[in-house]
Amino acid sequence: MRLHRLHMTAFGPFGGAQAVDFDELSAAGLFLLHGPTGAGKTSVLDAVCYALYGSVPGARQSGQGMTLRSDHAAPGTRTEIRLELTVAGRRLEITRQPPWERPKKGNRPGTTVDKPQSRLREYDASAGSWKDLSRSHQEIGEEVKQLLGMNREQFCQVVLLPQGDFARFLRADAEARGKLLGRLFDTRRFAAVEQRLAELRRAAEAQVREGDAELLADAHRMQQAAGDIVELPLPDVAPGDTGLAESVLSWAAIARSTARERFTVAHCAQKAAESAQSEADRVLGDVREVARLQQRFTEARERAARLEEHSGTHGEARARMERARKAEAVAPALSLRDAAEAEHRRAAADETHARALIPETFADAGASGLAAAARKAAEELGGLESARRAEHRLAELATEREALDRQERADEDVLQDAESWLASWETTHAGHQARIESAQEGATRAEQLAVQREPARTRLEAARLRDQLAGDTEDAHARVLAAREHAADARAHWLDLKEQRLKGIAAELAAALVDGEPCAVCGGTEHPAPARKIAGHVDQQTEESALVAYQEADEQRAEAERRLGVVREALAAATAEAGDAPTAQLAEQAEELARQHAEAREAASGLHAASEALRQAEREHERRLAARQEAALRAASRAARRETLDREGAGLAEELAQARGAAGSVSARAAQLERQAAQFTEAAEAARLAADTAQRLKDADARLADAAFRAGFDTPQAAAAALLDDAAHRDLQRRLDAWQQEEAAVRAVLAEADTAEAAQQPPADLAAAEQAAADAARRVREAASARDAAARRCTELDRLTHRATASVRRLGPLREEYDRVARLATLAAGTSADNERKMRLESYVLAARLEQVAAAATARLQRMSSGRYTLVHSDDRAGRGRSGLGLHVVDAWTGRERDTATLSGGETFFASLALALGLADVVTDEAGGVRLDTLFIDEGFGSLDDQTLDEVLDVLDSLRERDRSVGIVSHVPDLRRRIHAQLEVVKGRSGSVVRQRGR
Repeated sequence: MRLHRLHMTAFGPFGGAQAVDFDELSAAGLFLLHGPTGAGKTSVLDAVCYALYGSVPGARQSGQGMTLRSDHAAPGTRTEIRLELTVAGRRLEITRQPPWERPKKGNRPGTTVDKPQSRLREYDASAGSWKDLSRSHQEIGEEVKQLLGMNREQFCQVVLLPQGDFARFLRADAEARGKLLGRLFDTRRFAAVEQRLAELRRAAEAQVREGDAELLADAHRMQQAAGDIVELPLPDVAPGDTGLAESVLSWAAIARSTARERFTVAHCAQKAAESAQSEADRVLGDVREVARLQQRFTEARERAARLEEHSGTHGEARARMERARKAEAVAPALSLRDAAEAEHRRAAADETHARALIPETFADAGASGLAAAARKAAEELGGLESARRAEHRLAELATEREALDRQERADEDVLQDAESWLASWETTHAGHQARIESAQEGATRAEQLAVQREPARTRLEAARLRDQLAGDTEDAHARVLAAREHAADARAHWLDLKEQRLKGIAAELAAALVDGEPCAVCGGTEHPAPARKIAGHVDQQTEESALVAYQEADEQRAEAERRLGVVREALAAATAEAGDAPTAQLAEQAEELARQHAEAREAASGLHAASEALRQAEREHERRLAARQEAALRAASRAARRETLDREGAGLAEELAQARGAAGSVSARAAQLERQAAQFTEAAEAARLAADTAQRLKDADARLADAAFRAGFDTPQAAAAALLDDAAHRDLQRRLDAWQQEEAAVRAVLAEADTAEAAQQPPADLAAAEQAAADAARRVREAASARDAAARRCTELDRLTHRATASVRRLGPLREEYDRVARLATLAAGTSADNERKMRLESYVLAARLEQVAAAATARLQRMSSGRYTLVHSDDRAGRGRSGLGLHVVDAWTGRERDTATLSGGETFFASLALALGLADVVTDEAGGVRLDTLFIDEGFGSLDDQTLDEVLDVLDSLRERDRSVGIVSHVPDLRRRIHAQLEVVKGRSGSVVRQRGR
């Protein structure tokens, strides 16, 4: 990293704009930054740190950056830091503006706070210009951290060697020295390993305890399942106790054995109870059968008594059934007589009704007289047929006369309409001819405007395309910028993953090691401690995926740039075709031409309609003339037809007057005669039917009297009373059948031998037998329940024992894992007995780094002290604390090693300076070999004598051999004489300013 230029505006003590040219100062290799106390020497270094990381070192960073603004600055001047530097071969410019509390605009009272702003640019040597990379605070910070390989704390300790920090580091105890080294070398991953091992130990211990707790829970479940059958108590153990598994399994074996013995006893008891129940059930069956037969005999005796009691009623029912069977022989004659009587009554009623409709003069006439009257009415009706035809023809003549009248009125309307239309024919014809001529002129105008309209439309479309492509060009340019930024992010991500993989490459190589085969790096065949992959390890596939993502992003960037070129070419072509005229003006011209063209086309579109209208008008003129002529001819024909109709109607009217007589019409007279003929005919038929039904009723009475006498009845009425209807007959027969069935059933039961024998025995005691059987069944259920409980106890104990045995087998590997992890965790934490120096893993790593720092510092310390002092690392324990971060100095004059706290003030300074330079070299190597071409050393030179100061300056001047420049921040007057390249900070009432002097 090499600084080129620094621009500060309204920053710290600098009220105005100040510029520092580091290229000019670094030309001599060694330059001095001096000025009075409080002038702002350290503020120059703060500006460099703020430009890179967005914050200043230590306690000076407060108030969200609001305190960085100079109190001497004008209200309208914004604080800004701009740093130009080269890092990793890239020329960058970083601009940062902290938050700014400024007056509100528009002369409004009060102030407002502007947000902080950042910008990162890179110089493109091929284009000779700067290009923007990012304006994001976070992205710029990540880019700087990746390029430098250091965070802000490391940068401040390595590049900006602070006042007094390394003197304190030199005299600090192991704990304070460990905190500083931990920040510089970022050993958090080793602390994370310690923490991870501790977490694994706690997790393994929790799993073991959890397994023991489950085992004890199963033991308590076995105790609960066993109940009180086991006299031996459960072992008194807790989770984690030694021998817990063996104690639980031994107690489980005793419980299972006892439970099986109890199961055998319960099984035998159940068998005995089942045998007793079978005997009790057999006895109960015998008693129930005797009780059933005794009850059957008693019920049969009771049924026989009831039959004897109702024997009289049964005899009456049989006699009634016998009389009903005799009356059934008379039933057909009774039915015929009833039917004949009903038929005669209907015929007499019909005759009375028919005679009421005919004249009274025929009231006493017989059937033959009524038939003769009907024939006479029918003959008179036949004589009216000719009069009916005349009446119908007269109606047709009236209808035809009305049609002639309607036709005459319609012809009068046609003649009037035709005369009115023909009167305006000349005017109508002239109007149609004028519209045709106007449409022809519009068609000619439309053709002329169409020729002018197409070029205007082409220019308008080109202008619109020009405007659209202008916006597309801006969008394409924005996408190009975004694609470039995305490609830069993808490249940074790939490089970061590649660096992470290189850091963990040892674990990746160790994964391929095989015992007995040589290592690909060192060639050794023994691999005592191969590196292991840590959490978040980056493998080759992940790195290659990041590389592919970067290549795709770069291809997208190239594609975006190609599309931008295509859009720009299309924009140039559209601009050439459309010209410089605004789109709105071209649109107005095109719209005006389109409007005129539309009007002309609309006018021309009426040509066909006008021509068609003229043709229709001419056809209508011809039709009107023809209609007028036809109406005149029809009027002459109607007059002749009227005379003919009048003559025929007069003759028919005279004929009808004679035929209808007193009736209103011939039809009325015919209807009257038809009714009379029908009434006489109906009356004659009713009289004949009444006489026939009277004779049939007399014959039926004679047959009925003969049938009743032969059946044994004195009168037909007695035979009718003895008949039964179907329902009564079925009911009586059912009662007789039920009596016979009951009588037969009672005799059968009383004749059974088993029933009679049971009746001779004493009454059966069914309740006692049922109680004995219930007691036997209860004893069986109790024995079965006891056996089932014993079986469930054995099954549950077997299941829990099997589960406990599986838990013991499962806990075996967990216990081994816990022991192994616990040994590793205590070893890494420094609490194990195997760790003799009580050194934590992080302290061990830091001790290795401190040993490298001491070796690098000694190379310069020996020159500064004329070969007297050497810095060495010590891993001795300090008192009762832990060891690993001790730092001693070896005095070559005495040959003894002593503590660094015994050095004098001047010796402490150059020892601290040597330590700082050595630490800078180690941190630089740790950061990936990024060159730090510019260093700053802040104060401490006033404690050196002239000879030591010369030696120190010689050491610093030797840094130029590595192409480095060193800036010394000091107000020692003698340094101004020794160092010619100077940057002076002069303070005043209006703020500080910088003055620069070269070689």
